[in-house]
Amino acid sequence: MEEAKSKQSLISRLANLMDRFTGDKVIFLIALFLMMISVISVFSSTPRLVDNAHGIDRVSIMVDQLKVVALGFVLIFSLYFFGKVEWYRKLSMLGFAASFGILIILVLNLNLGFVRAGSINGARRILLVMGKQVHVYEFVKLFMIMYLGWALDTYKRQDFKWAPLLAQKFSRLSFLEKDLWQKVAYIYLPILLITLMVMMGSNSSALFIGAIMVLMVLVGGIDVRDIGYVVAVLGVGVLLMFGAYKAGWLKESRIGTAIGRITQDDDATMDILLSSKRESEPWKAARGKLDQPVGALLAIKEGGLLGKGIGNSTQKYQVPVIFGDYMFSFIVEETGLWGAAILIILYFSLLARGTMLAKECDKYYDKVIVTGLIILVTGQAFMHMAVNVHLPLVPQTGQTLPLVSHGTNAFLVFSLVFGILLSISKDARENMARREDEAARLLEHSWTQDTTE
Repeated sequence: MEEAKSKQSLISRLANLMDRFTGDKVIFLIALFLMMISVISVFSSTPRLVDNAHGIDRVSIMVDQLKVVALGFVLIFSLYFFGKVEWYRKLSMLGFAASFGILIILVLNLNLGFVRAGSINGARRILLVMGKQVHVYEFVKLFMIMYLGWALDTYKRQDFKWAPLLAQKFSRLSFLEKDLWQKVAYIYLPILLITLMVMMGSNSSALFIGAIMVLMVLVGGIDVRDIGYVVAVLGVGVLLMFGAYKAGWLKESRIGTAIGRITQDDDATMDILLSSKRESEPWKAARGKLDQPVGALLAIKEGGLLGKGIGNSTQKYQVPVIFGDYMFSFIVEETGLWGAAILIILYFSLLARGTMLAKECDKYYDKVIVTGLIILVTGQAFMHMAVNVHLPLVPQTGQTLPLVSHGTNAFLVFSLVFGILLSISKDARENMARREDEAARLLEHSWTQDTTE
């Protein structure tokens, strides 16, 4: 009897806590469910002995993931309780400068002592900060969305500072006062620069980040024709980089990898694998190319409708680091199509709820930021799934499943995203409640006057 009362007391406390939660409860619950799925999936998807040489096993990986999830909760609640939209807007001004600064270290392969450029699989895409790896592109996504939110809002209010100031001081720069050139300077040029800089280390990340920025600007109300110009200029930039690669000037870039992925023929690679002598160099090269994409497809196929059950995956022993870029395939293998359906429903619910939240916001900056962050989370989620199912025309490259896949930097960045969303939702709900309250008082006052007369 006492145990039942204690359970009921715990449930009532949780219910009271949710009642006092003034942010968007649906977005919070989606984040909570995704984190719970992450804890279970990472533990189950980790082979017993991942790296004997370094003493890494599934327990250590699980402990690391629990620490990351706990830190993610702290970030979400810290931003929810203490974050202010005014702070986000001021920090957003620095988003482009921060992105450009960390990317230039990668592009120029700089060593500044406490921070230096690092590489993974021959590609420069990380910074080593006091010995710790920082995956730059994960942060660039967030920084640029925040920056574009500020830039679009400032353009709408015609409140840019330095461009008109330069135009007034220098007659040759008078063109900066024109509407088009302000858009170029504050919006289009940053998009082009960041996309091209990211392309030096990761073509797929450049494609994804560029697409997210273009979508955000389109949703923000910029003329479609202007976006067409940006895409055309970006296309010319890509062609120039390809020409430089063919001329031998960019041999260390990722352009060759992009060409290989575009022209890769899995059937031809499979023929090489089957016709080559086992453990020969051609056999190893062919198997290396097929391990992840083919293993992911096998995981989905073997999962079927009901799945193999938690902990019964076999492809986790075949697909390298399946708990990162191929987490969706693993979940389908163990839980079947119903597990995939749950994930898809969660991300679609986030998309729908984010749309509703953007409509509730009464400030343009809030609307644009919410829209951009929702596009980032759901866009990356569905791109991850598209890669896992080997969707045609989708590059076979790594993108983590937001708040589910193993990966410290990506997980913490998406925790920041959800924290910002909940913080803005709190202000939006308070604004809605205030407007509803004011409307109610007006009706009550009008009714009182009528009855008195």
